[in-house]
Amino acid sequence: MGKKIRVAVIGSGSIATFRHAPEYAANPNVEIVAFADRVLSRAEKLADKYGAKAVDSHAAALKLDVDAVSVCTPNAFHAPITLDAFKAGKHVLCEKPMATSDKEAREMIKAAKKADKVLMIGHNQRLMGLHVKAKELIQAGVIGKVVTFRTSFAHPGPESWSIEGATGWFFDKKQAFVGTMGDLGVHKADLVRWLIGEEIVEVAAFVEHINKPMGDVDDNAVCLLRAKSGAIGTLTASWSHYPGEDNTTIIYGEKGQIRLGTDPNYSVVVHLLSGEKQFYSVGAIQTNDSGGQTSSGVIDAYINAILTNTEPPVTGEEGRRSLAVILACLKSAETKSFAKVDI
Repeated sequence: MGKKIRVAVIGSGSIATFRHAPEYAANPNVEIVAFADRVLSRAEKLADKYGAKAVDSHAAALKLDVDAVSVCTPNAFHAPITLDAFKAGKHVLCEKPMATSDKEAREMIKAAKKADKVLMIGHNQRLMGLHVKAKELIQAGVIGKVVTFRTSFAHPGPESWSIEGATGWFFDKKQAFVGTMGDLGVHKADLVRWLIGEEIVEVAAFVEHINKPMGDVDDNAVCLLRAKSGAIGTLTASWSHYPGEDNTTIIYGEKGQIRLGTDPNYSVVVHLLSGEKQFYSVGAIQTNDSGGQTSSGVIDAYINAILTNTEPPVTGEEGRRSLAVILACLKSAETKSFAKVDI
């Protein structure tokens, strides 16, 4: 085995604690060098666990001898930290949403190309086994041309997941930029684009703060999406799904439908117009409740892209186009009209 990829994780909250850190530690090609957090004690806790260094800023982390970083900070800092990392000659895995504007996203992509480094965005849904299987079935024409779809991502809210709880950055618009649409909606926008293999071109949306007493960001959103082919569907994101979680998608085609995450025994169920049913057990959807016990595949894909000098499965451009769907939904909600997606 050759030289290990030396990594620094910037941001030491829950996503770093339960996803990035353990998955880096499990990868034999990785050496975790440092954890960074503005609250040093958080970084120290992870550093102690994984035998790494703790620093209190991304600037300090970028001065260390590292090859790559994970950006696991509040959303508003994704772009500036990523840009600094490319200037320092590091590869970047950035959590979603990749930026707070299309301008920022494009700057990140441009910086990656200039630095000749990997930029990957942490959209893990397209890497999950059940979604990979569904895409194979759709591409094989099993349900024919896609006509409509519906996708939902909902749970009781990030206050039980974030280490900062109800007073955390998730509820602060200056740091989060958006609420449920950045936490959940952008995941499903990315998934739908990838599953049906075409871009979303137009949206109409309600993006509202209607339930959570804390904060000033959206906690519920219901969106209509139109794909380039004319297929239409819905995307729902919610922080008021009490109790439990809804993380399901259904794709309806001319020959039948594919149901994802709706059956407790089979993660993929195909029901054809002919009456035939197909059942596949290809892994459950990874949830916050799994406590990091299952791998997202994101870290391994990122490290593989670096080692093989190939494109990661979720490029900066893919992240930008998924963000564009969310930005269009925000515009639609604000203007109370249909909005075009800047693809």
